[in-house]
Amino acid sequence: MKVSTLNLVNYRNYAELFLEFAPGINIFLGMNAQGKTNIIEAVYYAALGRSHRTNTESELIYWKKTAGSIRMDFTRFDVANSLEFQFKLEKRRRILYNGSNIRTKELVGAMNVVLFSPEDLFLIKGSPVGRRRFLDIEISQASPAYYHELVKYTHIVTQRNTLLKRIREHKAKSSMLEIWDTQLAESAAHIVKKRLEAVKKFNMLANLMQRRISANMENLSIYYYIHGAEDNNMTDDVVPWYNKKLRESAEIDILRGSTGIGPHRDDLILEVNGINLRSFGSQGQQRTGVLALKLAELEFLRSETGEYPVLLLDDVMSELDRSRREQLLFFIQRENIQTLITATDESYFPAEHIGRYYHVDGGKVTMG
Repeated sequence: MKVSTLNLVNYRNYAELFLEFAPGINIFLGMNAQGKTNIIEAVYYAALGRSHRTNTESELIYWKKTAGSIRMDFTRFDVANSLEFQFKLEKRRRILYNGSNIRTKELVGAMNVVLFSPEDLFLIKGSPVGRRRFLDIEISQASPAYYHELVKYTHIVTQRNTLLKRIREHKAKSSMLEIWDTQLAESAAHIVKKRLEAVKKFNMLANLMQRRISANMENLSIYYYIHGAEDNNMTDDVVPWYNKKLRESAEIDILRGSTGIGPHRDDLILEVNGINLRSFGSQGQQRTGVLALKLAELEFLRSETGEYPVLLLDDVMSELDRSRREQLLFFIQRENIQTLITATDESYFPAEHIGRYYHVDGGKVTMG
């Protein structure tokens, strides 16, 4: 999977930009706030239909302009494709896939990317929300059906929460929960089954990467934690278990006005050599763990889809020490993964050029 061209019109600080990418490593150099990350963001947005920096689409449009667009041409299994997003202030965006209008749910899986940004360094020591998002994005790219189930589940939880508040305010009867509990349990079981399968693969791949990065000194283990479960290795049908837990937690759920049981409360537990990485791992171990997870993402998507995704490295070279940078670049080159890298300092890279270099200055990009 390769991105061939990117065309931005009135996007962020680019009035107009057209880029052709090398099939290997593409390095964007420049000072902060010049527009490097905007290029990474545009590719990420075109692939997933969302930004990793904002939920407000009006922020994507060039200052004082009323419309903007992203167009990305890419190949998948050597077949040419295109994605285009058209934005207008106070109007719904338009998505075109190979020239035809599509909805967001039809976009997922068309083009796969893995993003590694400084925020990801908090993946291990941050909140469970970030780890669930990490897992959901990767599974969704490999399985659009999972994404659709996730959307369905979120809708069910939202409706159940609304009902819980109405019951608390004596505007509805608690017996009405049964219909939503039945739907939630079935949807939750689908999601947890898929997550457990993915974590099993991630555990194997991430440990392999951790051992490579740490010179065989560290073993990384990843476990899926089901909130409220005594046995987190449940292999039987979990629908009855969810129905039971939802009935047991109904009273407290009504008091809180929110659903306390379900995949939206689960977490990933990471351990290095049997020690909880979040609670007791050193900063170096945590960073190695995050890097191992990101490299495992690449391998996971390749195993699920048959191709490596495009790798986006946004200003992380300065956050990694020399050894980790070398390990990362060695892996990218060995596997011939198309990569877009932003950095402020050329010294983070080998003296001999390892790809195509671009210089970014005030919304202008020059090659060389």
